[in-house]
Amino acid sequence: MIKEQIDLNKLPRHVAIIMDGNGRWAKKQGKLRVFGHQNGVLPVREVTEAAAELGIEFITLYAFSTENWNRPKSEVQALMSLLISTINKEVKVLQKNNIRLQTIGDLNALPAKSRDELLRAVEATSGNTRLTLVLALSYGSRFEIIEATKKIALAVTNNLLKPSEITEEFFESNLMTHNTPHPELMIRTSGEMRISNFLLWQLAYAELYFTPVLWPDFKKDDFYKALLDYQNRERRFGKTSEQIES
Repeated sequence: MIKEQIDLNKLPRHVAIIMDGNGRWAKKQGKLRVFGHQNGVLPVREVTEAAAELGIEFITLYAFSTENWNRPKSEVQALMSLLISTINKEVKVLQKNNIRLQTIGDLNALPAKSRDELLRAVEATSGNTRLTLVLALSYGSRFEIIEATKKIALAVTNNLLKPSEITEEFFESNLMTHNTPHPELMIRTSGEMRISNFLLWQLAYAELYFTPVLWPDFKKDDFYKALLDYQNRERRFGKTSEQIES
């Protein structure tokens, strides 16, 4: 079994995933795009369960980008409805498995009902400790970086901060992801090979894994394959192989 080949001592703490290919999967079935989104819920559960079983601490899923608001209105409305129904169904599963739900993104852009249901789920699971599942909703990394820059600029303008005090650590503390470690592995499904405005700052040293599998077809074994690929890479962070070995 693929799972048995994984070294539990070399797992990433944080895996980020771009869940791509729902629309193409639906088209192959002769269905509307929303059918693909509906069938993309099961892989979320499978990956979350697999990560929790292995001991991975954080999973971040790119669920809805700032650019996705430009999709047809009917598709966006269907996605927001799906978000509500999925959260309602999955909260009990999250509680049962001791999984905490968090979110990043411009939540003010979400419909009030979707936002309220989401925040209720975040609050309900806030005490769970086994794994943190982060949903990136109405999220764009450029938006996140600009918002952080605005906060810092305001602090400088109000003489609460000196420009010389702006370090990488301080800048990072103003990002939406300030309470999570950087992802060591980023997975993108459907064969596309780009990061699409996802965690630009945080993925600076992540290993990138691209698979042709469409998201609704992504199973636990596909997740394990990505982890094995990650474990076979040498992470140098600018150093030489000799320095790492010593």
